[in-house]
Amino acid sequence: MPTVSAHVAATLARHIDHVFGVMGNGNAYFLDALEHQTEATYTAVRHEAGGVVAADAHFRASGRIAAATATYGAGFTNTLTALAEAVQAHVPLVLVVGDEPTSGPRPWDVDQIAMASAVGARTYTVGRSDAAATTVIAIEHALAYRVPTVLAIPYDVAALEAGPVPAAPEPVLPAPLRPSPFAAAEIRALARTLAGAERPFLLAGRGAWLAGAGEALGVLAERTGAVTASTALGRGVFPDARYDLGVTGGFGADGAMALVREADVAVVFGASLNQFTMRFGDLFAPGTRVVQVDTAPTATHPHVGTFIRGDAAVVASTLVDELDALGAAPSGWREQIDLAALTTRESGDDLAADGRLDPRSVARRIGELLPEDRVVVSDGGHFIGWANMYWPVAAPDRMMMVGTAFQSIGLGFPSVAGAAAAKPDSTVVLTTGDGGGLMAVADLETAVRTAGGRGMAVVWNDGAYGAEINLYGLKGLATGPMLIPDVDFAGLASALGAEGVVVRELADLDRLAAWAARPAAERPFLLLDCRVSPHVIAPYQQEVIRVNS
Repeated sequence: MPTVSAHVAATLARHIDHVFGVMGNGNAYFLDALEHQTEATYTAVRHEAGGVVAADAHFRASGRIAAATATYGAGFTNTLTALAEAVQAHVPLVLVVGDEPTSGPRPWDVDQIAMASAVGARTYTVGRSDAAATTVIAIEHALAYRVPTVLAIPYDVAALEAGPVPAAPEPVLPAPLRPSPFAAAEIRALARTLAGAERPFLLAGRGAWLAGAGEALGVLAERTGAVTASTALGRGVFPDARYDLGVTGGFGADGAMALVREADVAVVFGASLNQFTMRFGDLFAPGTRVVQVDTAPTATHPHVGTFIRGDAAVVASTLVDELDALGAAPSGWREQIDLAALTTRESGDDLAADGRLDPRSVARRIGELLPEDRVVVSDGGHFIGWANMYWPVAAPDRMMMVGTAFQSIGLGFPSVAGAAAAKPDSTVVLTTGDGGGLMAVADLETAVRTAGGRGMAVVWNDGAYGAEINLYGLKGLATGPMLIPDVDFAGLASALGAEGVVVRELADLDRLAAWAARPAAERPFLLLDCRVSPHVIAPYQQEVIRVNS
């Protein structure tokens, strides 16, 4: 007869096709059922945090929910940083874990429900008679509220017989949030404002992408003649790149950010307007009228003058209808700009003053050589500026920054597995630092195994925790704890079956060109161990330094 664990596995597999994790005592029966009784794909990672990271990256790259799994106790506590990141990034996933028996905790058990709650994740515990229904509730909660949920299987329940797997109900998800009658009046007023705007500007974030607002926003930009831009996680959401300034905030080009301050009306769709997007308050000029459209209860930044609560796609489409009814003509502003001049980046020098590579020139050259069909996954650290500034991507599901919501590092290598499963025909490019790379080095093996010739990693190896050096080292604090001895990441990669390349001069990047020219099936995973200078500071980091100095 099917066990409780089989009920969980079978029900989960009806809605989720990928599970990532590490096997242990607490989830052994679940994994056995998943492997033998379902069509779901299980991918082993080498650290429990990596399972959550891979499931997180899978959703960001595909829009489809995935699951992670770990055992109880130490296995569960190892997932907490990745779980906190998924909570703060509003990423739905299900974490299936073992838990203490129903008779009470053993010496090695911890209060997992309290720990999950502490980072913002809700726990659902299955029983012998309700395992299938509880599994559906966990999936429904994750999708409806865009948060990770924990699905716990008590140790003494996991292998109990539970009868045939029932036909559990389908998850019920909320419809797109339609504006209230009060908000509808604000939308009509906003349409009149946009119709009279001379320099309209539209900014979209990841929320707009998740709402499927790209097409409607493209039409709205055309009707208003607006210049457009996106947040770091919303890049590519506007379909017409001819008038798009790229990413706002510290990743934006100086000329583009100066133009944003000329806008007389700025409408923001599905973006939280965090301190980085807002350039610590300097994104908009004081005279700009800022309107925010979001599903949050209230405005998320004090510079917002008008807040409209509603789904980004619904509001954008309604604005288009209102503008058409008004017979509004485009402003003509965007046709007057020289986009190429505004978005120019510093090319950098071949070598910095210390004899190590200038990361700007390395990033620029790599951007020229990367396969066009690519997904970029980023760890956290000072180096995030380089990929975000020099490697364009086609859409928000092709650039994911796992770790930035929680300000963590060390989540890079396992994200490759999730992205590779979500985008099986694309090249997955990881950008990571030496500090975060060492934290996640166990899952370098996972990246090499799961992505193979469709995967590559760029390690910005500067021998330091760069963000700390740039902020606290410049303040005169002791730099010894901020330094990392040179590590041969190329050698580590080669030991695991990848092609590792130490990059000390730009000519060494010719290996990337040769690799990209080969069919994916005929090449190994590639790791570029780039020996860059820690003294070239990314522009976004310069903003952080300015604010904190």
